[in-house]
Amino acid sequence: MSAFLKFVVNDWWIAFPMFAMSLTGMALVIWRLLLNYNGNTNMNEFLPAFQQKLNRDGVEGALQLCRSRNDIIPRRLYVAGLEVSKQGLAAVRRSMANTIELEILPDLNFLLPSILAIAKIGTMVGLLGTVISMIGTFTAISTGAAGGVGGQAGSIGLALFATALGLVIAIPLVFAHVLFKAWVARFEVRMKSAALKLVLLLQAKPPTGKGAGGGSGITQPAGVKPGTDARR
Repeated sequence: MSAFLKFVVNDWWIAFPMFAMSLTGMALVIWRLLLNYNGNTNMNEFLPAFQQKLNRDGVEGALQLCRSRNDIIPRRLYVAGLEVSKQGLAAVRRSMANTIELEILPDLNFLLPSILAIAKIGTMVGLLGTVISMIGTFTAISTGAAGGVGGQAGSIGLALFATALGLVIAIPLVFAHVLFKAWVARFEVRMKSAALKLVLLLQAKPPTGKGAGGGSGITQPAGVKPGTDARR
């Protein structure tokens, strides 16, 4: 511990920036964790309530339910599909696919490039600090200062603290980045599965009129006036 404190005091110009990168990386990881937690959806609880709302109040009621939530699948994916449901199931599929690729996935990868960048830069900055300290140490050895090699052994050890600190910063951040990327891949599969379930629910929904369906968006056949018998 005393050697590390000596490194911080003597080589503060490299230690303080690395401490700042470490705190920044930790803050980004916590931020990303909170975003993932708040955006997660328990589909086993949500789907029954959604299906009941869809059957009772139609598309408009289901759309209001999804808009009232904060998690990603109902709030963004299902809303994108339900908003174009009057155009048919093909439009629903296209809308949800575009939302996943162009809106949700970029947001799920938010902060991940920054986390990886801090991990890589921390390693390189630590190596740079070691190299600069070693240059100064070997320069002192070549001039015969402070007892030669034996006198500079402590300085060589202190120089290696910069590389060690860089690795301490990089290893947890790289590990977190890998876990976040795996989570994004799994969540993408969940979104596609949820999108398919929405299409199936809309396809299985019985056609109803305005009075019974609560504004489901189903219209009368072409050429038939409201209130007349279609068989005539």
